[in-house]
Amino acid sequence: MSDIQGPACQPFVVQDCALAAIATGHRAYNLRELRDRLFDIDPESIYYHFWGGLLRPRFDDPEYHNDFAIWSHQALQDAVLAERLGIINPTDYRDIERLREHVIEVIEERMDEREQVPAAASDNPFYFMRSQIVVFDTNDRIMHPEELCYKIPTMSVGSVFYHFIDALRRSEQDQDDFCAWLQGCFGKEYEDLCAALREIDPFFSGLTHLRSRLTNVFLTHLGR
Repeated sequence: MSDIQGPACQPFVVQDCALAAIATGHRAYNLRELRDRLFDIDPESIYYHFWGGLLRPRFDDPEYHNDFAIWSHQALQDAVLAERLGIINPTDYRDIERLREHVIEVIEERMDEREQVPAAASDNPFYFMRSQIVVFDTNDRIMHPEELCYKIPTMSVGSVFYHFIDALRRSEQDQDDFCAWLQGCFGKEYEDLCAALREIDPFFSGLTHLRSRLTNVFLTHLGR
């Protein structure tokens, strides 16, 4: 077990979180309205409709991983559009604005292909929500990297989301909280571990599976 820590190293503070859904007051009844709203909707709304599904129970259309694709399939009954939207991975885009642009491009491409603008029933519009993250201190502290091997499997999915996914938008270096702590406290000692963590795609697998993948990476690099 490594005991060599940087002079200003602090314990890793395990946090938990939830994404609170807040109504924006905007809705869309057809594909054109969806496109128009996307031009200026709050970035937090786009974040919520891509990432929020990971933290809330979802009982329908598990093959689609964002709310735009689900609505296109269910309400617009446009399987082609749903498929195109469904394969978008938000981790491929450095910021929300670039993600917004691509979603709009996909929708406009589909509109050009259709003779009529697909519309939903009057009682099934797309409601634009925005997210507000609520963070909780678990009072759990990690002093040594090796502890992560048995701490990660017991973390809540909210903790996994906060430290591995939400961290990416909080970090100027686009890195998760685990790598930020390891590099800040131990320099390059765990660079191979951090490189392995950066290879994990968190979006399509779900948080439970993501937690298992993180556990395997930490065990591989730190297990004794």
